[in-house]
Amino acid sequence: MSARVSEAFVLQTWPFKEGDVIVSFLTRDLGKLRGVAKRARRPKSGFGSGLERLSHIQMSYFQRENRELVNVDSCELLSSQFSLLSDFSASCALDFFAEVTEQILPPAEPSEKYFRLLTAVLDHMHTGQPGAVWQAVTYFSLWTVRLAGLLPELHVCLGCGDWLEDPENPQRAYFCRFREGLYCHACRRSLDLRNSWEITQESRALAEEILHTPIAQMAERPWAQPVGADLRRFLGQQIESHIERKLITFPVLEAAA
Repeated sequence: MSARVSEAFVLQTWPFKEGDVIVSFLTRDLGKLRGVAKRARRPKSGFGSGLERLSHIQMSYFQRENRELVNVDSCELLSSQFSLLSDFSASCALDFFAEVTEQILPPAEPSEKYFRLLTAVLDHMHTGQPGAVWQAVTYFSLWTVRLAGLLPELHVCLGCGDWLEDPENPQRAYFCRFREGLYCHACRRSLDLRNSWEITQESRALAEEILHTPIAQMAERPWAQPVGADLRRFLGQQIESHIERKLITFPVLEAAA
């Protein structure tokens, strides 16, 4: 049995036995793990608020060979998201971050880039800038899909291969569920893509900016729920196709404006 200390984010907890809790958490060094925190639900538990959703903690735990669950010994709270909970949209965004992370990451596979992504979007939300929630959600969604290897080419029609960003003849682009990329208007009609949605040139340009700019350095814009909503819908569908289930938090979040 080996003892470890990892910087981590708490993703989800479930009651287990009498007074115990099963914790899913994302570590910086070992990826997503699950463990048992004994007596965590008892009044005098030493875990305190350290096991709240997306708490940033220093976690001590023991790993045994051939055991799926680690034994969580203690945790030190580094920062919490408590100050965000008074805003309904921000609270829904936290639920969305936690659900997507829980569902899309494989267990025990290190992902330093994903850990830094989660850190960056949470830090940005704490700035309290107008629209910070929607900027963080859009940024998180795109980079989650990118890091998972699910992001298709956003500038080329999947049907005919035409370039969608021709400055002399920019084309409209569409997406639909269970298809990976974008389609031009002609392919949308010829393939009879029903229940499809348009993703605007503005949103495609926004995606390009996100992929090349840290969230804190992005150009100022009047961020609100409608900004990038079509892009987030497209990305949400890519995530749902990959995990083969509907996201519970996504429709709640988009309706929270």
